[in-house]
Amino acid sequence: MKPVIIVHGGAKTISEDKAKANQQGCLAAVQAGWAILEKGGKALDAVEAAIRVLEHDPTFNASIGATLDTEGKVYLDAAIMEGKSLRWGAIAAVERVSHPISVAKKILEEKPVLLVAKGAEHFAEQKQCEMCEPSSLITEQQIQEWKKQEMAKDRPATVGCVALDIHGVLAAGTSTGGIENQPPGRVGDTALVGAGLYANSHGACSTTGDGESVIPVALAKTAVDLLRSTPDNASGASTEPEDAAQKAIEYLKEQVTGEAGCILLDSQGRIGWAYNSQDMAVAYKTSDMKEAVVFTKKEEENLVLSK
Repeated sequence: MKPVIIVHGGAKTISEDKAKANQQGCLAAVQAGWAILEKGGKALDAVEAAIRVLEHDPTFNASIGATLDTEGKVYLDAAIMEGKSLRWGAIAAVERVSHPISVAKKILEEKPVLLVAKGAEHFAEQKQCEMCEPSSLITEQQIQEWKKQEMAKDRPATVGCVALDIHGVLAAGTSTGGIENQPPGRVGDTALVGAGLYANSHGACSTTGDGESVIPVALAKTAVDLLRSTPDNASGASTEPEDAAQKAIEYLKEQVTGEAGCILLDSQGRIGWAYNSQDMAVAYKTSDMKEAVVFTKKEEENLVLSK
């Protein structure tokens, strides 16, 4: 099986002055994951590596640079899932964890569970995961916007990754800092299997957008399920991921109000992504490509930035 990786930096509005940072961040994430896949590594490890890069980049809304709640605090959510075994792990409402995706992966390695708040932080400490002071996750820009109660037009958004390894195993992961001025204790879609992410033997999906819109339509599971629909039953052909992703977003638009996006891979390594926001930062790499490509708009010519 030929490996594939795709990442997203969130469905959002990307201002011209921040386009390059979004492109470079997504590209760096793809490179981190691809370095594992091209050596025969596991999809799970590639997803974790890619998302760690995005969590460390204040351009995005995951760990450093995450949005502040109504009390001026940062709380993080993340989840990861493997398609072959349906194993998953998730954490939510943590503030002392540097890389939530790595804690979620530690949980996956033990038993499927969603840990929250101090319980999740205690688990992270026990597993010797990287811990931090909450203040280290907050940037000066975020503080100034919060003090002025100004919503950034190009607000940072949830990040995610899906990958297929040489063994034919799919994996998905998603990480977020929530939404601006969310009430204390709010948990969105990111940590919820079926909403913020999903992976099985047919496909893998990571979503982004308004959690309160993503959750009721189970966007990630909906997108993966659409891969199995057959527009022509006589041919037995499966739906292309591009079509499945678009249909999933169209379904969301029909049912609820809100912005969202998703990236999708099927078991053949075919790529799909769709969104109903103004922009969506996406980068991907396959073994058939000499270089990775990155986008901030689907309609734009792809930008080839690195081998």
